Amino acid sequence: MKRPTEKTMEKSPYWSKRISELEPYTPGEQPRDRRYIKLNTNESPYPPSPKVLEAIRAAANEDLRLYPDPTCFVLRSAIAARYGLPGADWVFVGNGSDEILAFAFAAFFGPRDRTERQPLLFPDITYSFYPVYADLWNIEYETVPVTEKFEIDTAHYRRPASGVVLANPNAPTGRALGKGALIDLVAFHQQEQNVVLIDEAYVDFGAESMADQVQRYDNLLVVHTLSKSRSLAGLRVGYALGQPDLIEGLRRVKDSFNSYTLDRLALAGAQAAIENREYYDAMAAKIAATRENTRRALEEAGFEVIPSAANFIFIRHPERSGAELFQELRSRGILVRHWNKPRISEYLRVSIGTDEEMESFVRICRDIIERSQG
Repeated sequence: MKRPTEKTMEKSPYWSKRISELEPYTPGEQPRDRRYIKLNTNESPYPPSPKVLEAIRAAANEDLRLYPDPTCFVLRSAIAARYGLPGADWVFVGNGSDEILAFAFAAFFGPRDRTERQPLLFPDITYSFYPVYADLWNIEYETVPVTEKFEIDTAHYRRPASGVVLANPNAPTGRALGKGALIDLVAFHQQEQNVVLIDEAYVDFGAESMADQVQRYDNLLVVHTLSKSRSLAGLRVGYALGQPDLIEGLRRVKDSFNSYTLDRLALAGAQAAIENREYYDAMAAKIAATRENTRRALEEAGFEVIPSAANFIFIRHPERSGAELFQELRSRGILVRHWNKPRISEYLRVSIGTDEEMESFVRICRDIIERSQG
């Protein structure tokens, strides 16, 4: 009997009701059929630091027969030192920031000992994993509309809620909020004893981090990943910064699933990445400069480019639909990201590659537009 594939599989009678009703997150395409200029998954176009590769090679020894440290103490201590935090108990690490986000939804945003249930708040246009997590954990949530220019107005989040989740810079738009607005929001919800989670996956490319505020606000959780600015998407490491009771909440969820979330190679490589700040700061600055050069070139070609503080841009052209432009780029060897969703279906999210890759992307975009006009 032919086994069903991911594309053809129907709901199974063996699935739970919750799983049957879920709409899982769809990651960006990872092609196997040909080589593309791959600008669809916000990976770094540059390799990890040589010190990271050296640390991973050194860790690939006979000790792999042993379990790694389930507390990840050495890595957590290095991260705490990097951000000037009192100690490792202010840091949580996990298998990518997605795992940490999933744990945070379970730990902080479900029903608590309150007489009135309030929804979790996050934007209507944001990282599409957030509603998946909420549905998985059966968390009531409400999406708050961004403006026509995709801006987040934090005043709309200063109201009764079970918590707030904001990506800063936001995805897929790249827009960033200033620290002052975020501090006001965190202070408001501190009085309400609600966690505010700031997902800073892209913060190193031009936004203001809230990492230096976690000692001031006991309801603030800041989540980072090594997948973007640290060139380690293949290693799967993320971390959260917060006061010890928030970190303990995450640990309780983790140790109810799997105590060994990071392997020995990941621990070694991540520590080296955290400690090699100079290399990665230079890479982030280089990517940001390429982003701005690309923005100017696209605007000259008639594209609208949403202001971005991330390692991607959100673009559209008034003469071509987002779906058509996506397919034409793909047919010519360039992968970008397109969502057939309300308000953003005419836009494409384009990860920033090398200077050469982005020059090819702009040249092909110009050719597509010129051919349609001719």
